[in-house]
Amino acid sequence: MTPRFAGKSAIVTGAASGIGLAVAKRLAAEGAQVVIGDRNVEGLEAAAHDIGNAATAVALDVADAASCRAMVDRAVALNGGLDVLCNIAGILDFGRLADVDEGRWDRVIAINLSGVYHMARAAMPHLVERRGTIVNMASAAGLVGVPFNAAYSASKHGVIGLTKALALEFSKEGVRVNAVCPTGVKTPMVAQASRADIDWSMVMRAAPWLDDGALCDPEDIADAVAFLASHEAKRITGTALAVDGGQTAG
Repeated sequence: MTPRFAGKSAIVTGAASGIGLAVAKRLAAEGAQVVIGDRNVEGLEAAAHDIGNAATAVALDVADAASCRAMVDRAVALNGGLDVLCNIAGILDFGRLADVDEGRWDRVIAINLSGVYHMARAAMPHLVERRGTIVNMASAAGLVGVPFNAAYSASKHGVIGLTKALALEFSKEGVRVNAVCPTGVKTPMVAQASRADIDWSMVMRAAPWLDDGALCDPEDIADAVAFLASHEAKRITGTALAVDGGQTAG
């Protein structure tokens, strides 16, 4: 069978590690030319070396609109167009509301939500040309509330709302826009999230049910992203696909 992304041009943000790296590897393995972006330039260059000739690393700050436009321009110049945009970049910041000051709040929203907006706005004219697709990284915390995680939950609820709005707005142009909503994933971001001042017994009420609460592997989420980005999902748009081991089932 022909690889699902043979001849396709893709952008993956947040690709220096974790889910972004797994997505970039998956798309490249299935034939895509992938331009990967991240603020972690050292990790990004290592990722590009790991992926090989199918990947090009571009330093990216998704919170900066100009950086996002430059990323899209570079991908289009390199590969002649754009078929797939995967907005994976994000941060996690647990904390009690009283401790989450304006700076912490603004940083989470700027990266997790405004970053998706900046990338989508820059990419959309090129995606319209090719009837392409966007896959955004939301979260189970975008479907239900998670205590001590107000900024992150708000940002991911926003990603789902933005996903649905863009899916409708660009449906006549043939651009599909979907989101993936993972539970906890074995990534450096999650590993660094622990804080002593959090009531983790409350947080863990929202743990996945499958396999005794086991976290997902990044590759599990890459499977879902690749499906939604592929022709196999040609009739799917505006969805928020939970990959959460039953966390949001009830």
